[in-house]
Amino acid sequence: MNEDLNDCVMCGEDVMHDRAAWLRGQGMLTTCLKCGERQARQVKHTVLTLHKQGPMAFTAEFGRTAAVGANNKGGLVR
Repeated sequence: MNEDLNDCVMCGEDVMHDRAAWLRGQGMLTTCLKCGERQARQVKHTVLTLHKQGPMAFTAEFGRTAAVGANNKGGLVR
């Protein structure tokens, strides 16, 4: 196995094998926790609690459109 696969692409710090494998499986860049958090904080997120589900995080653009019909049991949005 190539040792570089478990290095953070931003700072070069070692990344745990399980985290690196999960990130690659999701099609994401391999980052350490610090760089991943820094990258996530650059995007605004909206948390919505949808009907009969737990809280879900959306990006700000999609969160606005998803919030229009959230918790509307009949599906009719006026």
